[in-house]
Amino acid sequence: MFHIGRLSTVDLEEEITPEEDIVRSRPKEIPHNEKLLSLKFESLDYDNSENQLFLEEERRMSHMGFRCLEIRRWVICGLIGFFTGLIACIIDIAVENLAGYKYFVVKQNIEKFTELGGLSISLILWAVLNSAFVMVGAIAVAFIEPIAAGSGIPQIKCYLNGVKIPRVVRLKTLVVKVFGVICSVAGGLAVGKEGPMIHSGAVVAAGVSQGRSTSLKKDFKMFEYFRRDTEKRDFVSAGAAAGVSAAFGAPVGGVLFSLEEGASFWNQMLTWRIFFASMVSSFTLNFFLSIYHNKAGELSSPGLINFGRFDSDTVQYNLYEIPLFIIMGALGGMFGALFNLLNNWLTIFRIRYVHRPCLQVMEAMLVAAVTATVSFTMIYFSNDCQPLGPDHTEEYPLQLFCADGEYNSMATAFFNTPERSVRSLFHNPPGTYNPVTLGVFTLAYFLLAVWTYGLTVSAGVFIPSLLIGAAWGRLFGILLSVIASSQSIWADPGKYALMGAAAQLGGIVRMTLSLTVILVEATGNVTYGFPIMLVLMTAKIVGDYFVEGLYDLHIKLQSVPFLHWEAPATSHWLTAREVMSSPVTCFNRVEKVGMIVDVLSNTSTNHNGFPVVTHTTGHDEPGKICGLILRSQLIVLLKHKVFVERASSRLIQRKLQLKDFRDAYPRFPPIQSIHVSQDERECMMDLTEFMNPTPYTVPQETSLPRVFKLFRALGLRHLVVVDNENRVVGLVTRKDLARYHMGKDGLEELHLAQM
Repeated sequence: MFHIGRLSTVDLEEEITPEEDIVRSRPKEIPHNEKLLSLKFESLDYDNSENQLFLEEERRMSHMGFRCLEIRRWVICGLIGFFTGLIACIIDIAVENLAGYKYFVVKQNIEKFTELGGLSISLILWAVLNSAFVMVGAIAVAFIEPIAAGSGIPQIKCYLNGVKIPRVVRLKTLVVKVFGVICSVAGGLAVGKEGPMIHSGAVVAAGVSQGRSTSLKKDFKMFEYFRRDTEKRDFVSAGAAAGVSAAFGAPVGGVLFSLEEGASFWNQMLTWRIFFASMVSSFTLNFFLSIYHNKAGELSSPGLINFGRFDSDTVQYNLYEIPLFIIMGALGGMFGALFNLLNNWLTIFRIRYVHRPCLQVMEAMLVAAVTATVSFTMIYFSNDCQPLGPDHTEEYPLQLFCADGEYNSMATAFFNTPERSVRSLFHNPPGTYNPVTLGVFTLAYFLLAVWTYGLTVSAGVFIPSLLIGAAWGRLFGILLSVIASSQSIWADPGKYALMGAAAQLGGIVRMTLSLTVILVEATGNVTYGFPIMLVLMTAKIVGDYFVEGLYDLHIKLQSVPFLHWEAPATSHWLTAREVMSSPVTCFNRVEKVGMIVDVLSNTSTNHNGFPVVTHTTGHDEPGKICGLILRSQLIVLLKHKVFVERASSRLIQRKLQLKDFRDAYPRFPPIQSIHVSQDERECMMDLTEFMNPTPYTVPQETSLPRVFKLFRALGLRHLVVVDNENRVVGLVTRKDLARYHMGKDGLEELHLAQM
């Protein structure tokens, strides 16, 4: 038995029982094996169960009824966009005010002690303020909702891939996420608030689309038709897109993010609805921020991060600069791979040793204090003074030991929210930064960001990556202008800062299409579209040569059965017979209640789908398939006591409807909570009306890539394997397919473990 402790970044833990807690409190070290695949994760039912109840409801519905459903889908997408934009607005205002207050206090303190001496007091004040903010955020995450840690993008990727991650789209997760991200950004950590917006949008979507809150036990009796995984997953992809749109002011980038990272199914109407949600989200954020800034109706700040406009006269680039951009892409790929490797080792260390909530909070506070100390030390020893122009854009210019009318250039990089630092690296005129300042800053911030990603705080990796890349990109631009004698060609280091930012982010997260569009939309200039695409492609190719993307690494560390777009390249020699699970637990069309209860109560198997077969004469001989029924459906049937005897004796008042199944979704009661008396165990249950009579089946000779394609494209949860006489011989589930992956020595098989 493996018990994996609370992983800081992608904590996908189940609810913890007191017994598990005792087991967890004992070990000092938790074993971790990357060659295992966890059995605790279930799949979502993306394929509708077309039983008699479902077909009767669909056939009763008129053309007008379907039109009304379509209108409701649009309304839900509009609401998702609105609430996501509102949450982004709350986060932005809270962070701006808290960080502003902190920097104001520290700046006053530093100015006071620069003259009097005793700057160590300022350092202590800064470190204490940082640690206090981070402590509050980390306590909320570690003790209240561990799954709110990190950016949430790996979890949402898993959810859209079809993996059911416990508690990922709950209201409590959203509240802790928003609160945590405000604390961690205000606490001066090397993090951004953009990643968590994607998770927040997804939670909003999951809540709004269901028309009720299971956490608050409140049912609004709206949108009941959408209470199933098929619909919910589509809305969650719209929520993720709305989150990207609010974060970067990039609605098209949001749609492409959902397409690239998530959905298996994709159709034109879904694209339109997701785009609509993204647009509404961006507009809502814009509108409320304009009111907050006392410019009501002036919609000028499209997203949380605003890179500022690149003016038309400074954005040109020449043909001979393209090879330079490709070199930057390769550098970004290498730096990104290094970042991912270091973070991977650190995360494995955290899984093994830092698994108690109190240790996690202490680590987060330590990182906050170290970040403040490193920042302060570098500002203190930097003698890079720049003149303070009349149109200076610096929010908190620190004079420190500089002459009057000058400010410390290193302080503008550290003594600011990361978003503002990125903007100044893009747009400050040439000569603003000393190369040594940039080099030292890049190295320090790189190491801080590696250490910070994976802490038990809600935080994203987008902005730190952009900041590291912008710093070494600007340095690259400055060095070019030093090497080349003619100044005019290499005059604008901001251009190289943008390419460096794209290269670094691409090298870490390995997104291509959506990231190109997000950066083009965020900079507000399409001229750089081609070089950004080249840089991102190069960064991905070079990075993939060394190690996977950051999100994929964290998904793998959690042993999640994640299905990629294609089956492993060399898997054609495997067939369904070799990958399927067998023997299969089957039920007869009319089954004894006691038998059903015993199978569902068996903790060693914990199956979720059961083929229904025609009754066979021989005991060992497999029956012919006539349907498939799910655990959740059987639990609802047992709860409502739908037995043949009761129906014939007219004890049951009404026929069970689809509404009964929807009311129990998504938290179906466990089998232990359903009481079945000894007499009732002898009753019979007729499954004909409730099973799916047309499940997908494959012959046992089908090759693995073909099985994989069918399973992945249709979003299946169970695929029945039959022989040439249609008898059930096995069942293929997500874990059977996710076991096989390409390793360093070719095709590798992971082992399944109850973790």
